[in-house]
Amino acid sequence: MRWHASIIALGLFTATNPAFSNVAIDGDTIRIGEEVIRLEGIDAPEMKQVCQDKAGKDYRCGREAKVALSKLLDGGVTCEETGRDRYRRALAYCSVNGIDLSLAMVQSGWAMAFVKYSDRYVRDESAARTAKLGMWSGTAQAPWDWRAIQLAAFAPDGPCIIKGNISKGQKIYFLPFHQLYANVRVNEVAGEKWFCDESEALAAGWRRALR
Repeated sequence: MRWHASIIALGLFTATNPAFSNVAIDGDTIRIGEEVIRLEGIDAPEMKQVCQDKAGKDYRCGREAKVALSKLLDGGVTCEETGRDRYRRALAYCSVNGIDLSLAMVQSGWAMAFVKYSDRYVRDESAARTAKLGMWSGTAQAPWDWRAIQLAAFAPDGPCIIKGNISKGQKIYFLPFHQLYANVRVNEVAGEKWFCDESEALAAGWRRALR
């Protein structure tokens, strides 16, 4: 499936409506209208992830990656879907004005080649490392390793990693890619829950978090 956001997105949303503008959710995820799209072939630092600059000082590299991707979204976004991930996000290679977004993020040093799934951008990552661009100006942990540590620290044993939170009477669930996921703590005594899949959370009366 191909989408062109400057004309139509998913056959449903026209880009002339400001509510359907293109937005960077983080360094490897964008939103076109209500559709969340995970860029294929790369993995960028998570929003809460901390890296060290060339002076050894901590900084929020996930935020910097989001800023870098946001700057690339100046124009119509064309995406070609390759599938869906476990969170129902579209997986796609996207471009703006002929610029491959995944490639640009890796070349600028704000994303890594996601070698678990593709070696498409490995050489570009190596070049960015050598040139000490973006996060490579200092030290950075691979996002997949950072996520594994976070899940090990805060999730129970097993595959149930969706956080069901209750805030001001509202039941909201958070998936690992949500910006606030790392901040959410599940208090089971207060009726909050861990869910193994979204259908379970929805059936229990929880709704998906917006960010």
